[in-house]
Amino acid sequence: MGGEKAKIVIGYILICLIWGSTWIAIKIGLETLTPMLAIGSRFLIASIVFYAIIKIKNIELLTDSQSVKLYLFMSLFSYIIPVTLVYWAEQFIPSGLTSVIFAIFPFWVIIFSRFAFPNEKIGIYKFLGVVIGFIGIAVIFKDELSFDFGSSMLGIIAAVISAIMQGGVAVVIKKYGEKINPVSINFIPLIITGLVLIPAGFIFEDTTRLAYSNNALFSILYLSTIGTVVAFTIYYWLLKKINIVILSLSSFITPIIAILLGWFFLNEKLNSNHIIGTSLVLIGVLFANFKGLLNYYKEVTRTRNV
Repeated sequence: MGGEKAKIVIGYILICLIWGSTWIAIKIGLETLTPMLAIGSRFLIASIVFYAIIKIKNIELLTDSQSVKLYLFMSLFSYIIPVTLVYWAEQFIPSGLTSVIFAIFPFWVIIFSRFAFPNEKIGIYKFLGVVIGFIGIAVIFKDELSFDFGSSMLGIIAAVISAIMQGGVAVVIKKYGEKINPVSINFIPLIITGLVLIPAGFIFEDTTRLAYSNNALFSILYLSTIGTVVAFTIYYWLLKKINIVILSLSSFITPIIAILLGWFFLNEKLNSNHIIGTSLVLIGVLFANFKGLLNYYKEVTRTRNV
């Protein structure tokens, strides 16, 4: 495997592992923090780290009109609204259900891609891969999909809106963010998000239960450094390197990682639904990558025969 392809595979595995662990970290933080303050603190710290990297690495921070528009677009539609919706939703619905709902993300990537990249074919294998993967996620969490039509329904709607927004943002960045460095593309949107959500949290949220406990501090520090700085940098780098639909399938794999981490660290049980659903997700990912794997196999075979 070539150096570039190896980096892509490693990067893909890393974002799946990291984002699979963030579900637990978010839950831990929400025990004593409110959603807006948790997100604001996480992203403000992450923006400071990004700024330090920009200075140390002497990375160019683009300020042309298109880049500024993209920063503002990301601030609102990638961070402030959708992430707040996910944190807020997890107060009313199980994290497993949130994972299933957010797994509609690849479908919206496909839909928005048809408009943004009309000449780029999605292909039957990618579409089937997304469908099979989504069925796998539904099987994994089918025992957790019960909900009432009160606050749970509001949580479901919030998660759906968040997934739609993130799908649209991913496509916009793929189309217009090619020239922006993966580090600098996050700095301004994250600092704006932090500066908006921290004051908003004190104004609009119930801060009587607010407590920056050791668990809360661990949650914020882990999510800001690993879950944001490391994962987002890798994600936006991958966005320039691979098909956006393939990248979106990471949203199918992260819930599986969350289950495995819960089994390993919290002694949570694995059942037949988890095994069957995981198998379907992996089959879906293989389907979506079928042409790429086939071309890679042909390339390797041709090289060996030379």
